[in-house]
Amino acid sequence: MNNKTTGIIATVAAAVLCGCPGLFLCLFGALSAAGRGTFTSQFGTGAIHPLIGLGLMCLSVILIAIPVVVGFFTLRNKPAAPNNTTPIPPAS
Repeated sequence: MNNKTTGIIATVAAAVLCGCPGLFLCLFGALSAAGRGTFTSQFGTGAIHPLIGLGLMCLSVILIAIPVVVGFFTLRNKPAAPNNTTPIPPAS
Protein backbone atom coordinates (compact mmCIF):
# COMPACT_ATOMS: atom_id res chain seq x y z
CA MET A 1 0.00 0.00 0.00
CA ASN A 2 1.15 3.51 -0.72
CA ASN A 3 2.10 5.80 2.19
CA LYS A 4 -0.52 8.34 1.07
CA THR A 5 -3.22 5.65 1.10
CA THR A 6 -2.15 4.52 4.57
CA GLY A 7 -2.30 8.12 5.77
CA ILE A 8 -5.81 8.59 4.41
CA ILE A 9 -6.99 5.36 6.06
CA ALA A 10 -5.42 6.40 9.39
CA THR A 11 -7.01 9.84 9.18
CA VAL A 12 -10.48 8.48 8.40
CA ALA A 13 -10.19 5.90 11.18
CA ALA A 14 -9.10 8.57 13.67
CA ALA A 15 -11.96 10.82 12.56
CA VAL A 16 -14.53 8.05 13.03
CA LEU A 17 -13.11 6.71 16.30
CA CYS A 18 -12.10 10.02 17.95
CA GLY A 19 -13.58 12.94 16.02
CA CYS A 20 -17.23 11.90 15.99
CA PRO A 21 -17.36 10.97 19.70
CA GLY A 22 -15.51 14.21 20.43
CA LEU A 23 -18.16 16.25 18.64
CA PHE A 24 -20.99 14.51 20.49
CA LEU A 25 -19.14 14.90 23.79
CA CYS A 26 -18.67 18.61 23.05
CA LEU A 27 -22.40 19.02 22.48
CA PHE A 28 -23.26 17.14 25.67
CA GLY A 29 -20.66 19.11 27.62
CA ALA A 30 -22.00 22.41 26.30
CA LEU A 31 -25.54 21.46 27.32
CA SER A 32 -24.33 20.37 30.75
CA ALA A 33 -22.27 23.54 31.24
CA ALA A 34 -25.34 25.61 30.34
CA GLY A 35 -27.32 23.86 33.08
CA ARG A 36 -29.52 21.79 30.74
CA GLY A 37 -27.93 18.39 31.46
CA THR A 38 -30.05 15.95 33.40
CA PHE A 39 -29.86 12.25 34.06
CA THR A 40 -32.33 9.60 35.05
CA SER A 41 -31.46 6.49 37.04
CA GLN A 42 -33.33 3.91 39.02
CA PHE A 43 -33.00 6.15 42.08
CA GLY A 44 -34.52 9.25 40.47
CA THR A 45 -33.53 12.18 38.28
CA GLY A 46 -30.98 14.92 38.78
CA ALA A 47 -28.97 17.66 37.17
CA ILE A 48 -25.37 17.38 36.01
CA HIS A 49 -23.05 19.92 37.59
CA PRO A 50 -21.83 22.60 35.13
CA LEU A 51 -18.16 21.93 35.98
CA ILE A 52 -18.57 18.40 34.71
CA GLY A 53 -19.81 19.89 31.45
CA LEU A 54 -16.69 22.09 31.23
CA GLY A 55 -14.51 19.04 31.85
CA LEU A 56 -16.30 17.14 29.10
CA MET A 57 -15.74 20.05 26.72
CA CYS A 58 -12.01 20.02 27.49
CA LEU A 59 -11.89 16.28 26.84
CA SER A 60 -13.76 16.76 23.59
CA VAL A 61 -11.18 19.29 22.39
CA ILE A 62 -8.48 16.64 22.84
CA LEU A 63 -10.57 14.04 21.00
CA ILE A 64 -11.25 16.43 18.12
CA ALA A 65 -7.56 17.38 17.88
CA ILE A 66 -6.41 13.76 17.44
CA PRO A 67 -7.65 13.35 13.82
CA VAL A 68 -6.22 16.76 12.92
CA VAL A 69 -2.79 15.78 14.24
CA VAL A 70 -2.92 12.33 12.62
CA GLY A 71 -3.89 13.88 9.29
CA PHE A 72 -1.15 16.49 9.52
CA PHE A 73 1.64 14.04 10.28
CA THR A 74 0.55 11.33 7.85
CA LEU A 75 -0.45 13.47 4.85
CA ARG A 76 2.23 16.18 4.90
CA ASN A 77 4.85 16.34 2.18
CA LYS A 78 8.10 15.21 3.70
CA PRO A 79 11.25 16.86 2.36
CA ALA A 80 13.31 14.64 0.11
CA ALA A 81 16.60 13.29 1.37
CA PRO A 82 19.56 15.42 0.29
CA ASN A 83 21.32 14.16 -2.81
CA ASN A 84 25.00 14.02 -1.86
CA THR A 85 26.64 12.86 -5.05
CA THR A 86 29.58 15.23 -4.79
CA PRO A 87 32.73 13.59 -3.45
CA ILE A 88 33.95 14.61 -0.02
CA PRO A 89 37.33 16.34 -0.21
CA PRO A 90 40.17 14.58 1.58
CA ALA A 91 41.08 15.79 5.05
CA SER A 92 44.28 17.78 5.19
